[in-house]
Amino acid sequence: MSKSPDAFRTISEVADWLGVQAHVLRFWESRFNQVKPVKRAGGRRYYRPNDMRLLGGIKKLLHEDGITIKGVQRILREQGVAHVAALSQGLDEVAEPETPKNDSVVVPFTSKSAPASEQIDLDLGDSEAAPTPPQAAEVPQAKPASEKTAPQAEPEYLDESPLLGGIATQAWNRTEFDDKLLKQIAPVAKDLRAVLHRIENRSAG
Repeated sequence: MSKSPDAFRTISEVADWLGVQAHVLRFWESRFNQVKPVKRAGGRRYYRPNDMRLLGGIKKLLHEDGITIKGVQRILREQGVAHVAALSQGLDEVAEPETPKNDSVVVPFTSKSAPASEQIDLDLGDSEAAPTPPQAAEVPQAKPASEKTAPQAEPEYLDESPLLGGIATQAWNRTEFDDKLLKQIAPVAKDLRAVLHRIENRSAG
């Protein structure tokens, strides 16, 4: 059994009648001091028919006429509560719930895969003709173990004759000596003997 037009309504019933959320009514109550529902124990709000008409007029000015909150406050001050209440919908008329404005501009997005014929060809050329990457070209190839160059063996001794230089070197490479040459090599004969002695010792060892 429905309530009579003069019965008090709860905040949820008034919200359904106006097609708004309950928190909107609480917000309007904080901005328009002319809205004064009856509050019972526990803070529950009960709206009289005149309270409902005032809220209906406020809704029309804000949502339908596009007037700002300050503009509606000025109308209430200058033209009175009765003027605004007269703009309300009937108490027996139930407004359609409002659709959030953000939902009205939402465009559904459907993912569509491009056909195979529309696929972008990213082939930049024949893979066989592709240049060798710099890294690959710069890496030296390791030689097989069998091809590695064996370390050269050092000679058992160095040829020490060039170290003497001059006449001593000439004497080293000759087998026959004349008096003149013997006189020339006399100063280095001692060193030459020492060298020969050292070489003989190495050969014998």
